[in-house]
Amino acid sequence: MVAPLSGSSADSVHTDARHISFWFDSLDEDHSPRPALSGDLAVDVAIVGGGLTGLWTAYYLAKAEPALRIVVLEKEIAGFGASGRNGGWCSALFPASTASLAKKHGLEAALAMRRAMIETVEEVGRVTAAEGIDCDFAKGGTVTMARGAAQVAAARAEIEEAARFGVDQVVAIDAPRGAAGTEFATFDPACARLHPAKLVRGLARVVESLGVTIHEHTEVLDWQPHTVRTGAGTVSATTIVLALEGYGATLPKLHRRVLPLYSLMIATEPLDEATWQQIGLTHGQTFADFRHLIVYGQRTADNRFAFGGRGARYHWGSSIRPGYDRVPAVFDHLAQTLGELFPAAAAADVTHRWGGPLGVQRDWHASANYDRETGIAEAGGYVGDGLSTTNLAGRTLRDLILGNDTALLRLPWTNHHSRNWEPEPLRFAGANAGLVAMGVADSEERITGRASIVAKLMGPLTGH
Repeated sequence: MVAPLSGSSADSVHTDARHISFWFDSLDEDHSPRPALSGDLAVDVAIVGGGLTGLWTAYYLAKAEPALRIVVLEKEIAGFGASGRNGGWCSALFPASTASLAKKHGLEAALAMRRAMIETVEEVGRVTAAEGIDCDFAKGGTVTMARGAAQVAAARAEIEEAARFGVDQVVAIDAPRGAAGTEFATFDPACARLHPAKLVRGLARVVESLGVTIHEHTEVLDWQPHTVRTGAGTVSATTIVLALEGYGATLPKLHRRVLPLYSLMIATEPLDEATWQQIGLTHGQTFADFRHLIVYGQRTADNRFAFGGRGARYHWGSSIRPGYDRVPAVFDHLAQTLGELFPAAAAADVTHRWGGPLGVQRDWHASANYDRETGIAEAGGYVGDGLSTTNLAGRTLRDLILGNDTALLRLPWTNHHSRNWEPEPLRFAGANAGLVAMGVADSEERITGRASIVAKLMGPLTGH
């Protein structure tokens, strides 16, 4: 995470790591920050941001070229942002749909992107096992439930589209036995459940073992080609990697490049095995339904529900503040929705509530970019699908920076540039109107039983 240029490291107030999310609170480790930068430094690669994008990039660069001098600069602690707050889905999801990618880049490019995303799920599992990162990785797939006629139609259409493109293996299955009102369900095997804070914190330790230096509580104030300026010194670097995701919006140079959209989560108390038998979700499974105002969940390794969704509004000027992480009305809605989906969990105590911003590019199309002339690389715009996509970003940036001619460089997200978001008040009006529209679309479908006209109109604006 990087603060606005107007701040200073002396003014920053650091968050107690236990309060970041359930994931951080459940870690059995000391959250004390690593030493901050203390003076000028010269390196080969300076990475701004200590989340999964930055750490995966550091990992793959260090494995490929052990002699590289690599430093990661993080204002808070590794994993402070979305990397330590998300839903724990290591999935093959990409913000732009296959149909949208095919329309923009051609069919073969779209299919290559889909294959790369599916392979990335396997890569995360392979690396975490090889490096001894115990992050509760369990590849149980995603169950998506359809409730009502419109959602059933959407589910059948998704199966048909997957069969038409011939890459994703989406099939119809029986709905979980405890899923109330579910008339139909799909299953996508290309997803693993994991504990995101265990992943990001474990990856940080691995990259340190490879010789990478991580400076936490180090605020980056600005950068230009080959120079990063912090509150504690200047870092000279051949290559600079910007790995900021939604937090990039707090910086003038990136302010309109990415929109921070909040997603909030809850976690319940652990449920006993008899309750889970009644619910019908097995370990490793993630779940969602076909509503437009997205919800997502998993059965955690310690038998809780971790459940999240959209609904928190966008804030004027793309501002990001700790208070925005907690919206009681959204938390109440999530608890109610979870109880509606799985009545056996309706009486479970909610033990944790948290949230944070994710990054959205104007065309809802994530990217991994590198300008060899300036030496500046960046990746992001995952729209909540970053737990796996960050790994692909790390491998893609490695090849871009090292000049490797690989198939990754021909994927349609490589060196893709989205246009800027509109200035305020258009950005505020548009983002929040879109949020309202998704809620309206769900209501429309419940009432009419048909696919929402509102959602169809909004589709091109959300990567579909």
